[in-house]
Amino acid sequence: MQTVSHPSREGSRSTNRLTILREAVSLPAVRRLLAALALSGLAACAAPGGDRSAVEAGIARFDAANPHETLTVRRPDGHGIRVREFGAAHRGRQPTVVMMHGFPDNQHLYDRVVPLLGSDRHVLTFDFLGWGDSDTPPGQDYPVSSQRIDLQAVVDRLVTGPVVLVVHDLSGQAGIDWALDNPGRVARLVLLNTYYLPMPTLRAPDAIEFYASTGVVRDLAAWAASKSESRFRSGVSGQLSAFLVDPQIRDEFVPRLTRSAGTMRPAFFSSTSHLWHEVRARDAQRARIAAFGRPVAVVFGVEDPFLNPGVARAFAALFPGATLSLVEGAGHYVQLDAPQAVAQAVR
Repeated sequence: MQTVSHPSREGSRSTNRLTILREAVSLPAVRRLLAALALSGLAACAAPGGDRSAVEAGIARFDAANPHETLTVRRPDGHGIRVREFGAAHRGRQPTVVMMHGFPDNQHLYDRVVPLLGSDRHVLTFDFLGWGDSDTPPGQDYPVSSQRIDLQAVVDRLVTGPVVLVVHDLSGQAGIDWALDNPGRVARLVLLNTYYLPMPTLRAPDAIEFYASTGVVRDLAAWAASKSESRFRSGVSGQLSAFLVDPQIRDEFVPRLTRSAGTMRPAFFSSTSHLWHEVRARDAQRARIAAFGRPVAVVFGVEDPFLNPGVARAFAALFPGATLSLVEGAGHYVQLDAPQAVAQAVR
């Protein structure tokens, strides 16, 4: 049988292949890839990595000035969550302050807020499973439900009354979910540069957007990042440095927040892979948010192009009676750039 070619069809196929190729190498895609490579350390420039001994010395100074107990709380599955408990003697006398970190960081994010809350407050900070000094079990997945388990384990073990729940970035979804399910236990909900459900101005940094996608290139970049702890730490340091406004605070805290960069890689890649699915899933919670009758404070640093003032205003519109504070001169890490503003909202 004679094969008949169809030039117009072949030309159409060629055109389609060229279109796909152009889309694959479009400027936004290239920008996200470069950001991801920087985060993985393959293209990272010098960033505050910090001398290990200097980092530990800084933590020791904080510990000496702010006495507390460091303990491990076990989840129902046996995995350990590292917790710092300040003011244990005051447990139950007034609402416990529970402050949760985002990603890619750890509980030291609140080291500038804790001293401002007073020695008569019961305060808890903790590292989520897979982050900081908490356990990093092999093969563990890290959807929002995992962070919810962490929070519940900490509350069950160490809280005997209502809570002031402080969330930032990644922890917004677990914290808000918990608050909606336990409104009677919430004295106040404090939202710091966080996200929850789809909002018009919500954006993700290019590297986060890249790792939240699927495909061979994304998997290859994640594999490369898994091969070098120092490169990944350098990449994360560069990302965090861009989020902080004050150079002095940046130099002190970026090394503190990245001290466990090597062990947090599985949690980082797992959490980002769930990002947009988790966001879309919570669109169904709008009615429950509108019915939430507890005090809510929205405190956002304005110098955050991703979790930006538009997101803050959207939160304030969602929660009835919420107060809104847009903090000038502060960025994504408002608790580091402007700890007084956060402490005021918590108190």
